[in-house]
Amino acid sequence: MIELLKRTLEKNKEKYISRLLDIVAIDTHDIGHGIDGGLEKEGQDYLIDMFKKMGASVSVDQVTEEVIQKAIKEFKEGNPGHNYEDRYNVYAKFKGGEGKSIMFNGHIDTMPSGDIALWSTPPHSPTIKDGKLFGLGAADMKGGLMASIMAVELLKDASIDLPGDVIITSVIDEEGGGNGSIAAAMNGQKADAVVVCEPTDYELIAAHMGFVFFKVEVEGVAVHSGSKWLGVNAIEKAQKIMGAINELEHKWLMKYKHALLPSPTSNFGVIEGGTAGSTVPSFCSFSTCVHYLPEKMDHEMVVKEYTEAIYRTCEGDEWLKDHKPKISIYQAGGPFEMELDHPFVDSFKDSFKVAMGREVDVVGSPAGCDSRIWKNIAGCPTLQYGPGRQSECHAVNEYIEIDQYLDAILIYSKLIMDWCNR
Repeated sequence: MIELLKRTLEKNKEKYISRLLDIVAIDTHDIGHGIDGGLEKEGQDYLIDMFKKMGASVSVDQVTEEVIQKAIKEFKEGNPGHNYEDRYNVYAKFKGGEGKSIMFNGHIDTMPSGDIALWSTPPHSPTIKDGKLFGLGAADMKGGLMASIMAVELLKDASIDLPGDVIITSVIDEEGGGNGSIAAAMNGQKADAVVVCEPTDYELIAAHMGFVFFKVEVEGVAVHSGSKWLGVNAIEKAQKIMGAINELEHKWLMKYKHALLPSPTSNFGVIEGGTAGSTVPSFCSFSTCVHYLPEKMDHEMVVKEYTEAIYRTCEGDEWLKDHKPKISIYQAGGPFEMELDHPFVDSFKDSFKVAMGREVDVVGSPAGCDSRIWKNIAGCPTLQYGPGRQSECHAVNEYIEIDQYLDAILIYSKLIMDWCNR
């Protein structure tokens, strides 16, 4: 069978590449990380038309604030207050035989292009050069999404019947924190196994870290810097709190280890405060991102230890003990880990080896993605694999190697046949 698939892939590769060119040419970027909306509609409508022509049953799912609030309450997952006007998920179901079902998940949205002057070619004029397809979203992750769709097309082109149902979920707002997949999972989308098609550069990701974004706001007393002893410097108080967070990070680094992932970290990403060099600042805020491990840590533990470390430091400070900082969480997502002895992992390994002629490396990722949602909310066996490199995500002159894209089509098609027949 694999030789038939390879021959069919070679015969039809220009068609498969042209489909990727089409979708990369459509601007589908989020606005303000989804808070202010997004332009996914044209891309989703393109896929709806394609799915129908391929014979799939297609459904459209309007994401709502209500379902996100429910996910926040039940799973501590979701990012509130986003604008969903003209933004909806698209689900395609290709009916197969009586075998197991498989879902391929991908997001249609991209980050904005940034300064277009920095791009060698226009971000929405996909260009092929030296075996690479350049364009915004090529790697993150229209390449993976389209490869999964073309895997079904490849099987059809090879006149091979699907042994089980194949579901494609094209979701919105992933770049805003994953609300599209959260809504899909909360609204009942699931399968016997799920592949999240984010770029992995020929590696299989079976775990990723959870994340919590904190904002800490510290107050002080403003006076002229010539009499600074009469005021309270909020920046200096914030520095003291940051020292306590660094100590907590050091404890975590020593205490928590994982076979596939780095130790947990806390990053100071933003600091704001003060109005002038001659004024003692009355306010300072800083924002951080904590990455934490699956199984050994959870959201509640991270929040508890983080806030306790801050408040312990406050108790030892004459000002802070009575003027404690405001601590808030503005984005969060859980960790993900797939059991390596699960039959789906074996199926992927076998499929990759047959398609590529070598073993696949199983790794973890420090960056979170929608894999957590399909494992933790939908309860599906989940793996992450897709064409492209993570280093190309959110990058100027983003590209995907054509060979990786075509290889992903072959691997996915073999996986469909292997998993659905198990």
